[in-house]
Amino acid sequence: MKQLYSPILQWFQAHPSPPTAILSDLFLGWTHHLASELRIPRIIFSPSGALAVSLANFNWRDLPKREDPNNPNFPISFPKVPNSPVFPWCHLSFLFRAYVEGNTYLQIVRDDWLANIASWGLVVNSFSELEGVYLDHLKKDMGHDRVWAVGPLSPLEATERCGSSSIPTHELMNWLDTCGDHSVVYICFGSQAILSNKQMEELAAGLEASDARFIWCVKEVKGENGCAEFGMVPTGFTDRVVGKGLVIRGWVPQVEILRHKSMGVFLTHCGWNSVLEGLVAGVPMIAWPMGADQFINARLLVEEMGVAVKVCEGEDSIPNSEDVARVVVESLGENWPMRVRAKELSVAALGAIKEGTGSSTKDLDGLVKELCMLN
Repeated sequence: MKQLYSPILQWFQAHPSPPTAILSDLFLGWTHHLASELRIPRIIFSPSGALAVSLANFNWRDLPKREDPNNPNFPISFPKVPNSPVFPWCHLSFLFRAYVEGNTYLQIVRDDWLANIASWGLVVNSFSELEGVYLDHLKKDMGHDRVWAVGPLSPLEATERCGSSSIPTHELMNWLDTCGDHSVVYICFGSQAILSNKQMEELAAGLEASDARFIWCVKEVKGENGCAEFGMVPTGFTDRVVGKGLVIRGWVPQVEILRHKSMGVFLTHCGWNSVLEGLVAGVPMIAWPMGADQFINARLLVEEMGVAVKVCEGEDSIPNSEDVARVVVESLGENWPMRVRAKELSVAALGAIKEGTGSSTKDLDGLVKELCMLN
């Protein structure tokens, strides 16, 4: 997308009334230099949380290194970030782990992130009741107060997403209506992760042993011929498992599922969108982070917010079926502490976007006022 630099520059210079600011994704750091050349502010939008941005800023600016280059679990500490988190080397961004001085592509990645840090403002899809300490840190880290939390941007209504489903939505919702309150486990690992056969077998064995009702979403992928293919479903787990659960191949109305009264717990990879959708719905989570910012998000949920427990971690790790069964049974208990905390955070999340009084609503109003002043 960096090839758009010159065409956008030419368009700005030729436009009779050009925009007064640029709002762009955090992966488009080059737009900071474009904004500087045009002498207008550049504002970053982060689809990830404030903690994840704080750690990325530290990594790309300070370039922490592991003392033992052969130890993937070497601990990397972040003393400048609130709560001084520590992560094993293998849980950091794969782009950062691959960084070596002199690599042209990775130097561009670093330069883009340093440009993010130098940008005029930052908009984060989060809310102060969830990440207030990290939002405050970002203001200090970036040297100004132009940091706005406008989330959760999770949709309040069910929306159709691309892709097909092996089960019609009305049939899925009718099945959920037959389930008791907080009795169903929803399992989804986002749009990228594909489990191996062994991972799915252990997860399936754990579900069987728990005797819990479940909805398991299996990712749709494209084969070499362009046709839809799916991850291997363990023997006995068909599209309709009578009385116990559903394995759905393809798209599911995740927001609608999570907000159904029968939803008991969400087994998730901890992608930020899924995290926010779960929090808004007030559903506690079972965490299996696999990559990107998911380890960071899982730490926030498990260690700081108390709304989740971890059952496995890593894209190649194989869960223990007995652990899966135990955690599922515990998580469906009505008095599970994580359920109580999840309900509290749901109230906070909805309060943050309440018109007129919510913290995120006020931040959004503040952003609009700042942009209006630029004129």
